[in-house]
Amino acid sequence: MKAFLKIFSYLFHPVFIPLYGSLIYFQVTRKYTSLEMQVGNLLPIFILTVVIPIISFLILRNIGIIKSIAMSTIKERKYSLYISIILLFMIIYKVIPNNYTIELYYYFIGLIIALFTTLALLIAKFSNSIHMVGIGSLLMYLINLSVHFEINLTLSISILVLLGGILASSRLYFRAHSRLEVFGGLLLGITTQFITLSYWL
Repeated sequence: MKAFLKIFSYLFHPVFIPLYGSLIYFQVTRKYTSLEMQVGNLLPIFILTVVIPIISFLILRNIGIIKSIAMSTIKERKYSLYISIILLFMIIYKVIPNNYTIELYYYFIGLIIALFTTLALLIAKFSNSIHMVGIGSLLMYLINLSVHFEINLTLSISILVLLGGILASSRLYFRAHSRLEVFGGLLLGITTQFITLSYWL
């Protein structure tokens, strides 16, 4: 069980959430049917949200700023949030501008708002679970897409709810966060995606 929950935590690590949301968008909308066009859109998102953060983590760990992947201190979490926010801004300005894919554009806007809020709470000495912020954002975005395109995604939403429950259990099992921090992260992720809904629904 311990190994399963740890692997699950890695699979739904916050660095993967922007990519997962993008994959969901292209699968639900079918906007780009050719594999070449989908890869052309997903590759820069993958590089900016997965590859560069991992490289940044390795650099920060080697110079002693970050001690471990758990980033247990507020200072360590701040650095990861600074990097993530900058990279997400690069995506909305260079990769997916508003007039290109509006649904995906506001998904990233919601993620940026969530990370800014998480950063503000960190400065106030309150640590939300960023894992739960990510899964909450993903869940609400899938619901938003279902409503927007009038597609029945009940099964996918149910599976994501189940995965969210497992992820919350893993955060509590490893004592990475308190129940309040887990619930707060989930609520923040859901709320920030809901706020953006009125701009593209």
